[in-house]
Amino acid sequence: MTVRVAAGLIISGDRLLVCQRRKDGAFPLKWEFPGGKVEPGEGDLRALRRELREELGIEVRAAREIFRHGHLYEDRTEVELIFFRVEDYEGTVSNKTFHQLRWVYAEGLEELDFLEGDRTLIEKLVSRRLSF
Repeated sequence: MTVRVAAGLIISGDRLLVCQRRKDGAFPLKWEFPGGKVEPGEGDLRALRRELREELGIEVRAAREIFRHGHLYEDRTEVELIFFRVEDYEGTVSNKTFHQLRWVYAEGLEELDFLEGDRTLIEKLVSRRLSF
């Protein structure tokens, strides 16, 4: 069974928001873009809105899908990652669930220990084959 994940690229100027997972959870201290699993019967955008409300305390007003791909983890977990550019949101970003948040330039993404599933997107952002 494939796990669907909706993630958001939140931009401030020319930097992206990235989040470091907690050390007491799955994939401890790995970096990721905020978001999470799409629940059964829930649409991708609806899941993104719910996750960003829970994780960051913001209300997404507008977002558009910019990239999607599948990834197979070593434990045989298959995920479909749907990345959205968050174009408008209400509220102030605050850390509700992560070890830490950081605003980084695209070039700095490769320096962080990201989840394997996010690396295809990072390669595209760093090489400018995909702009945010």
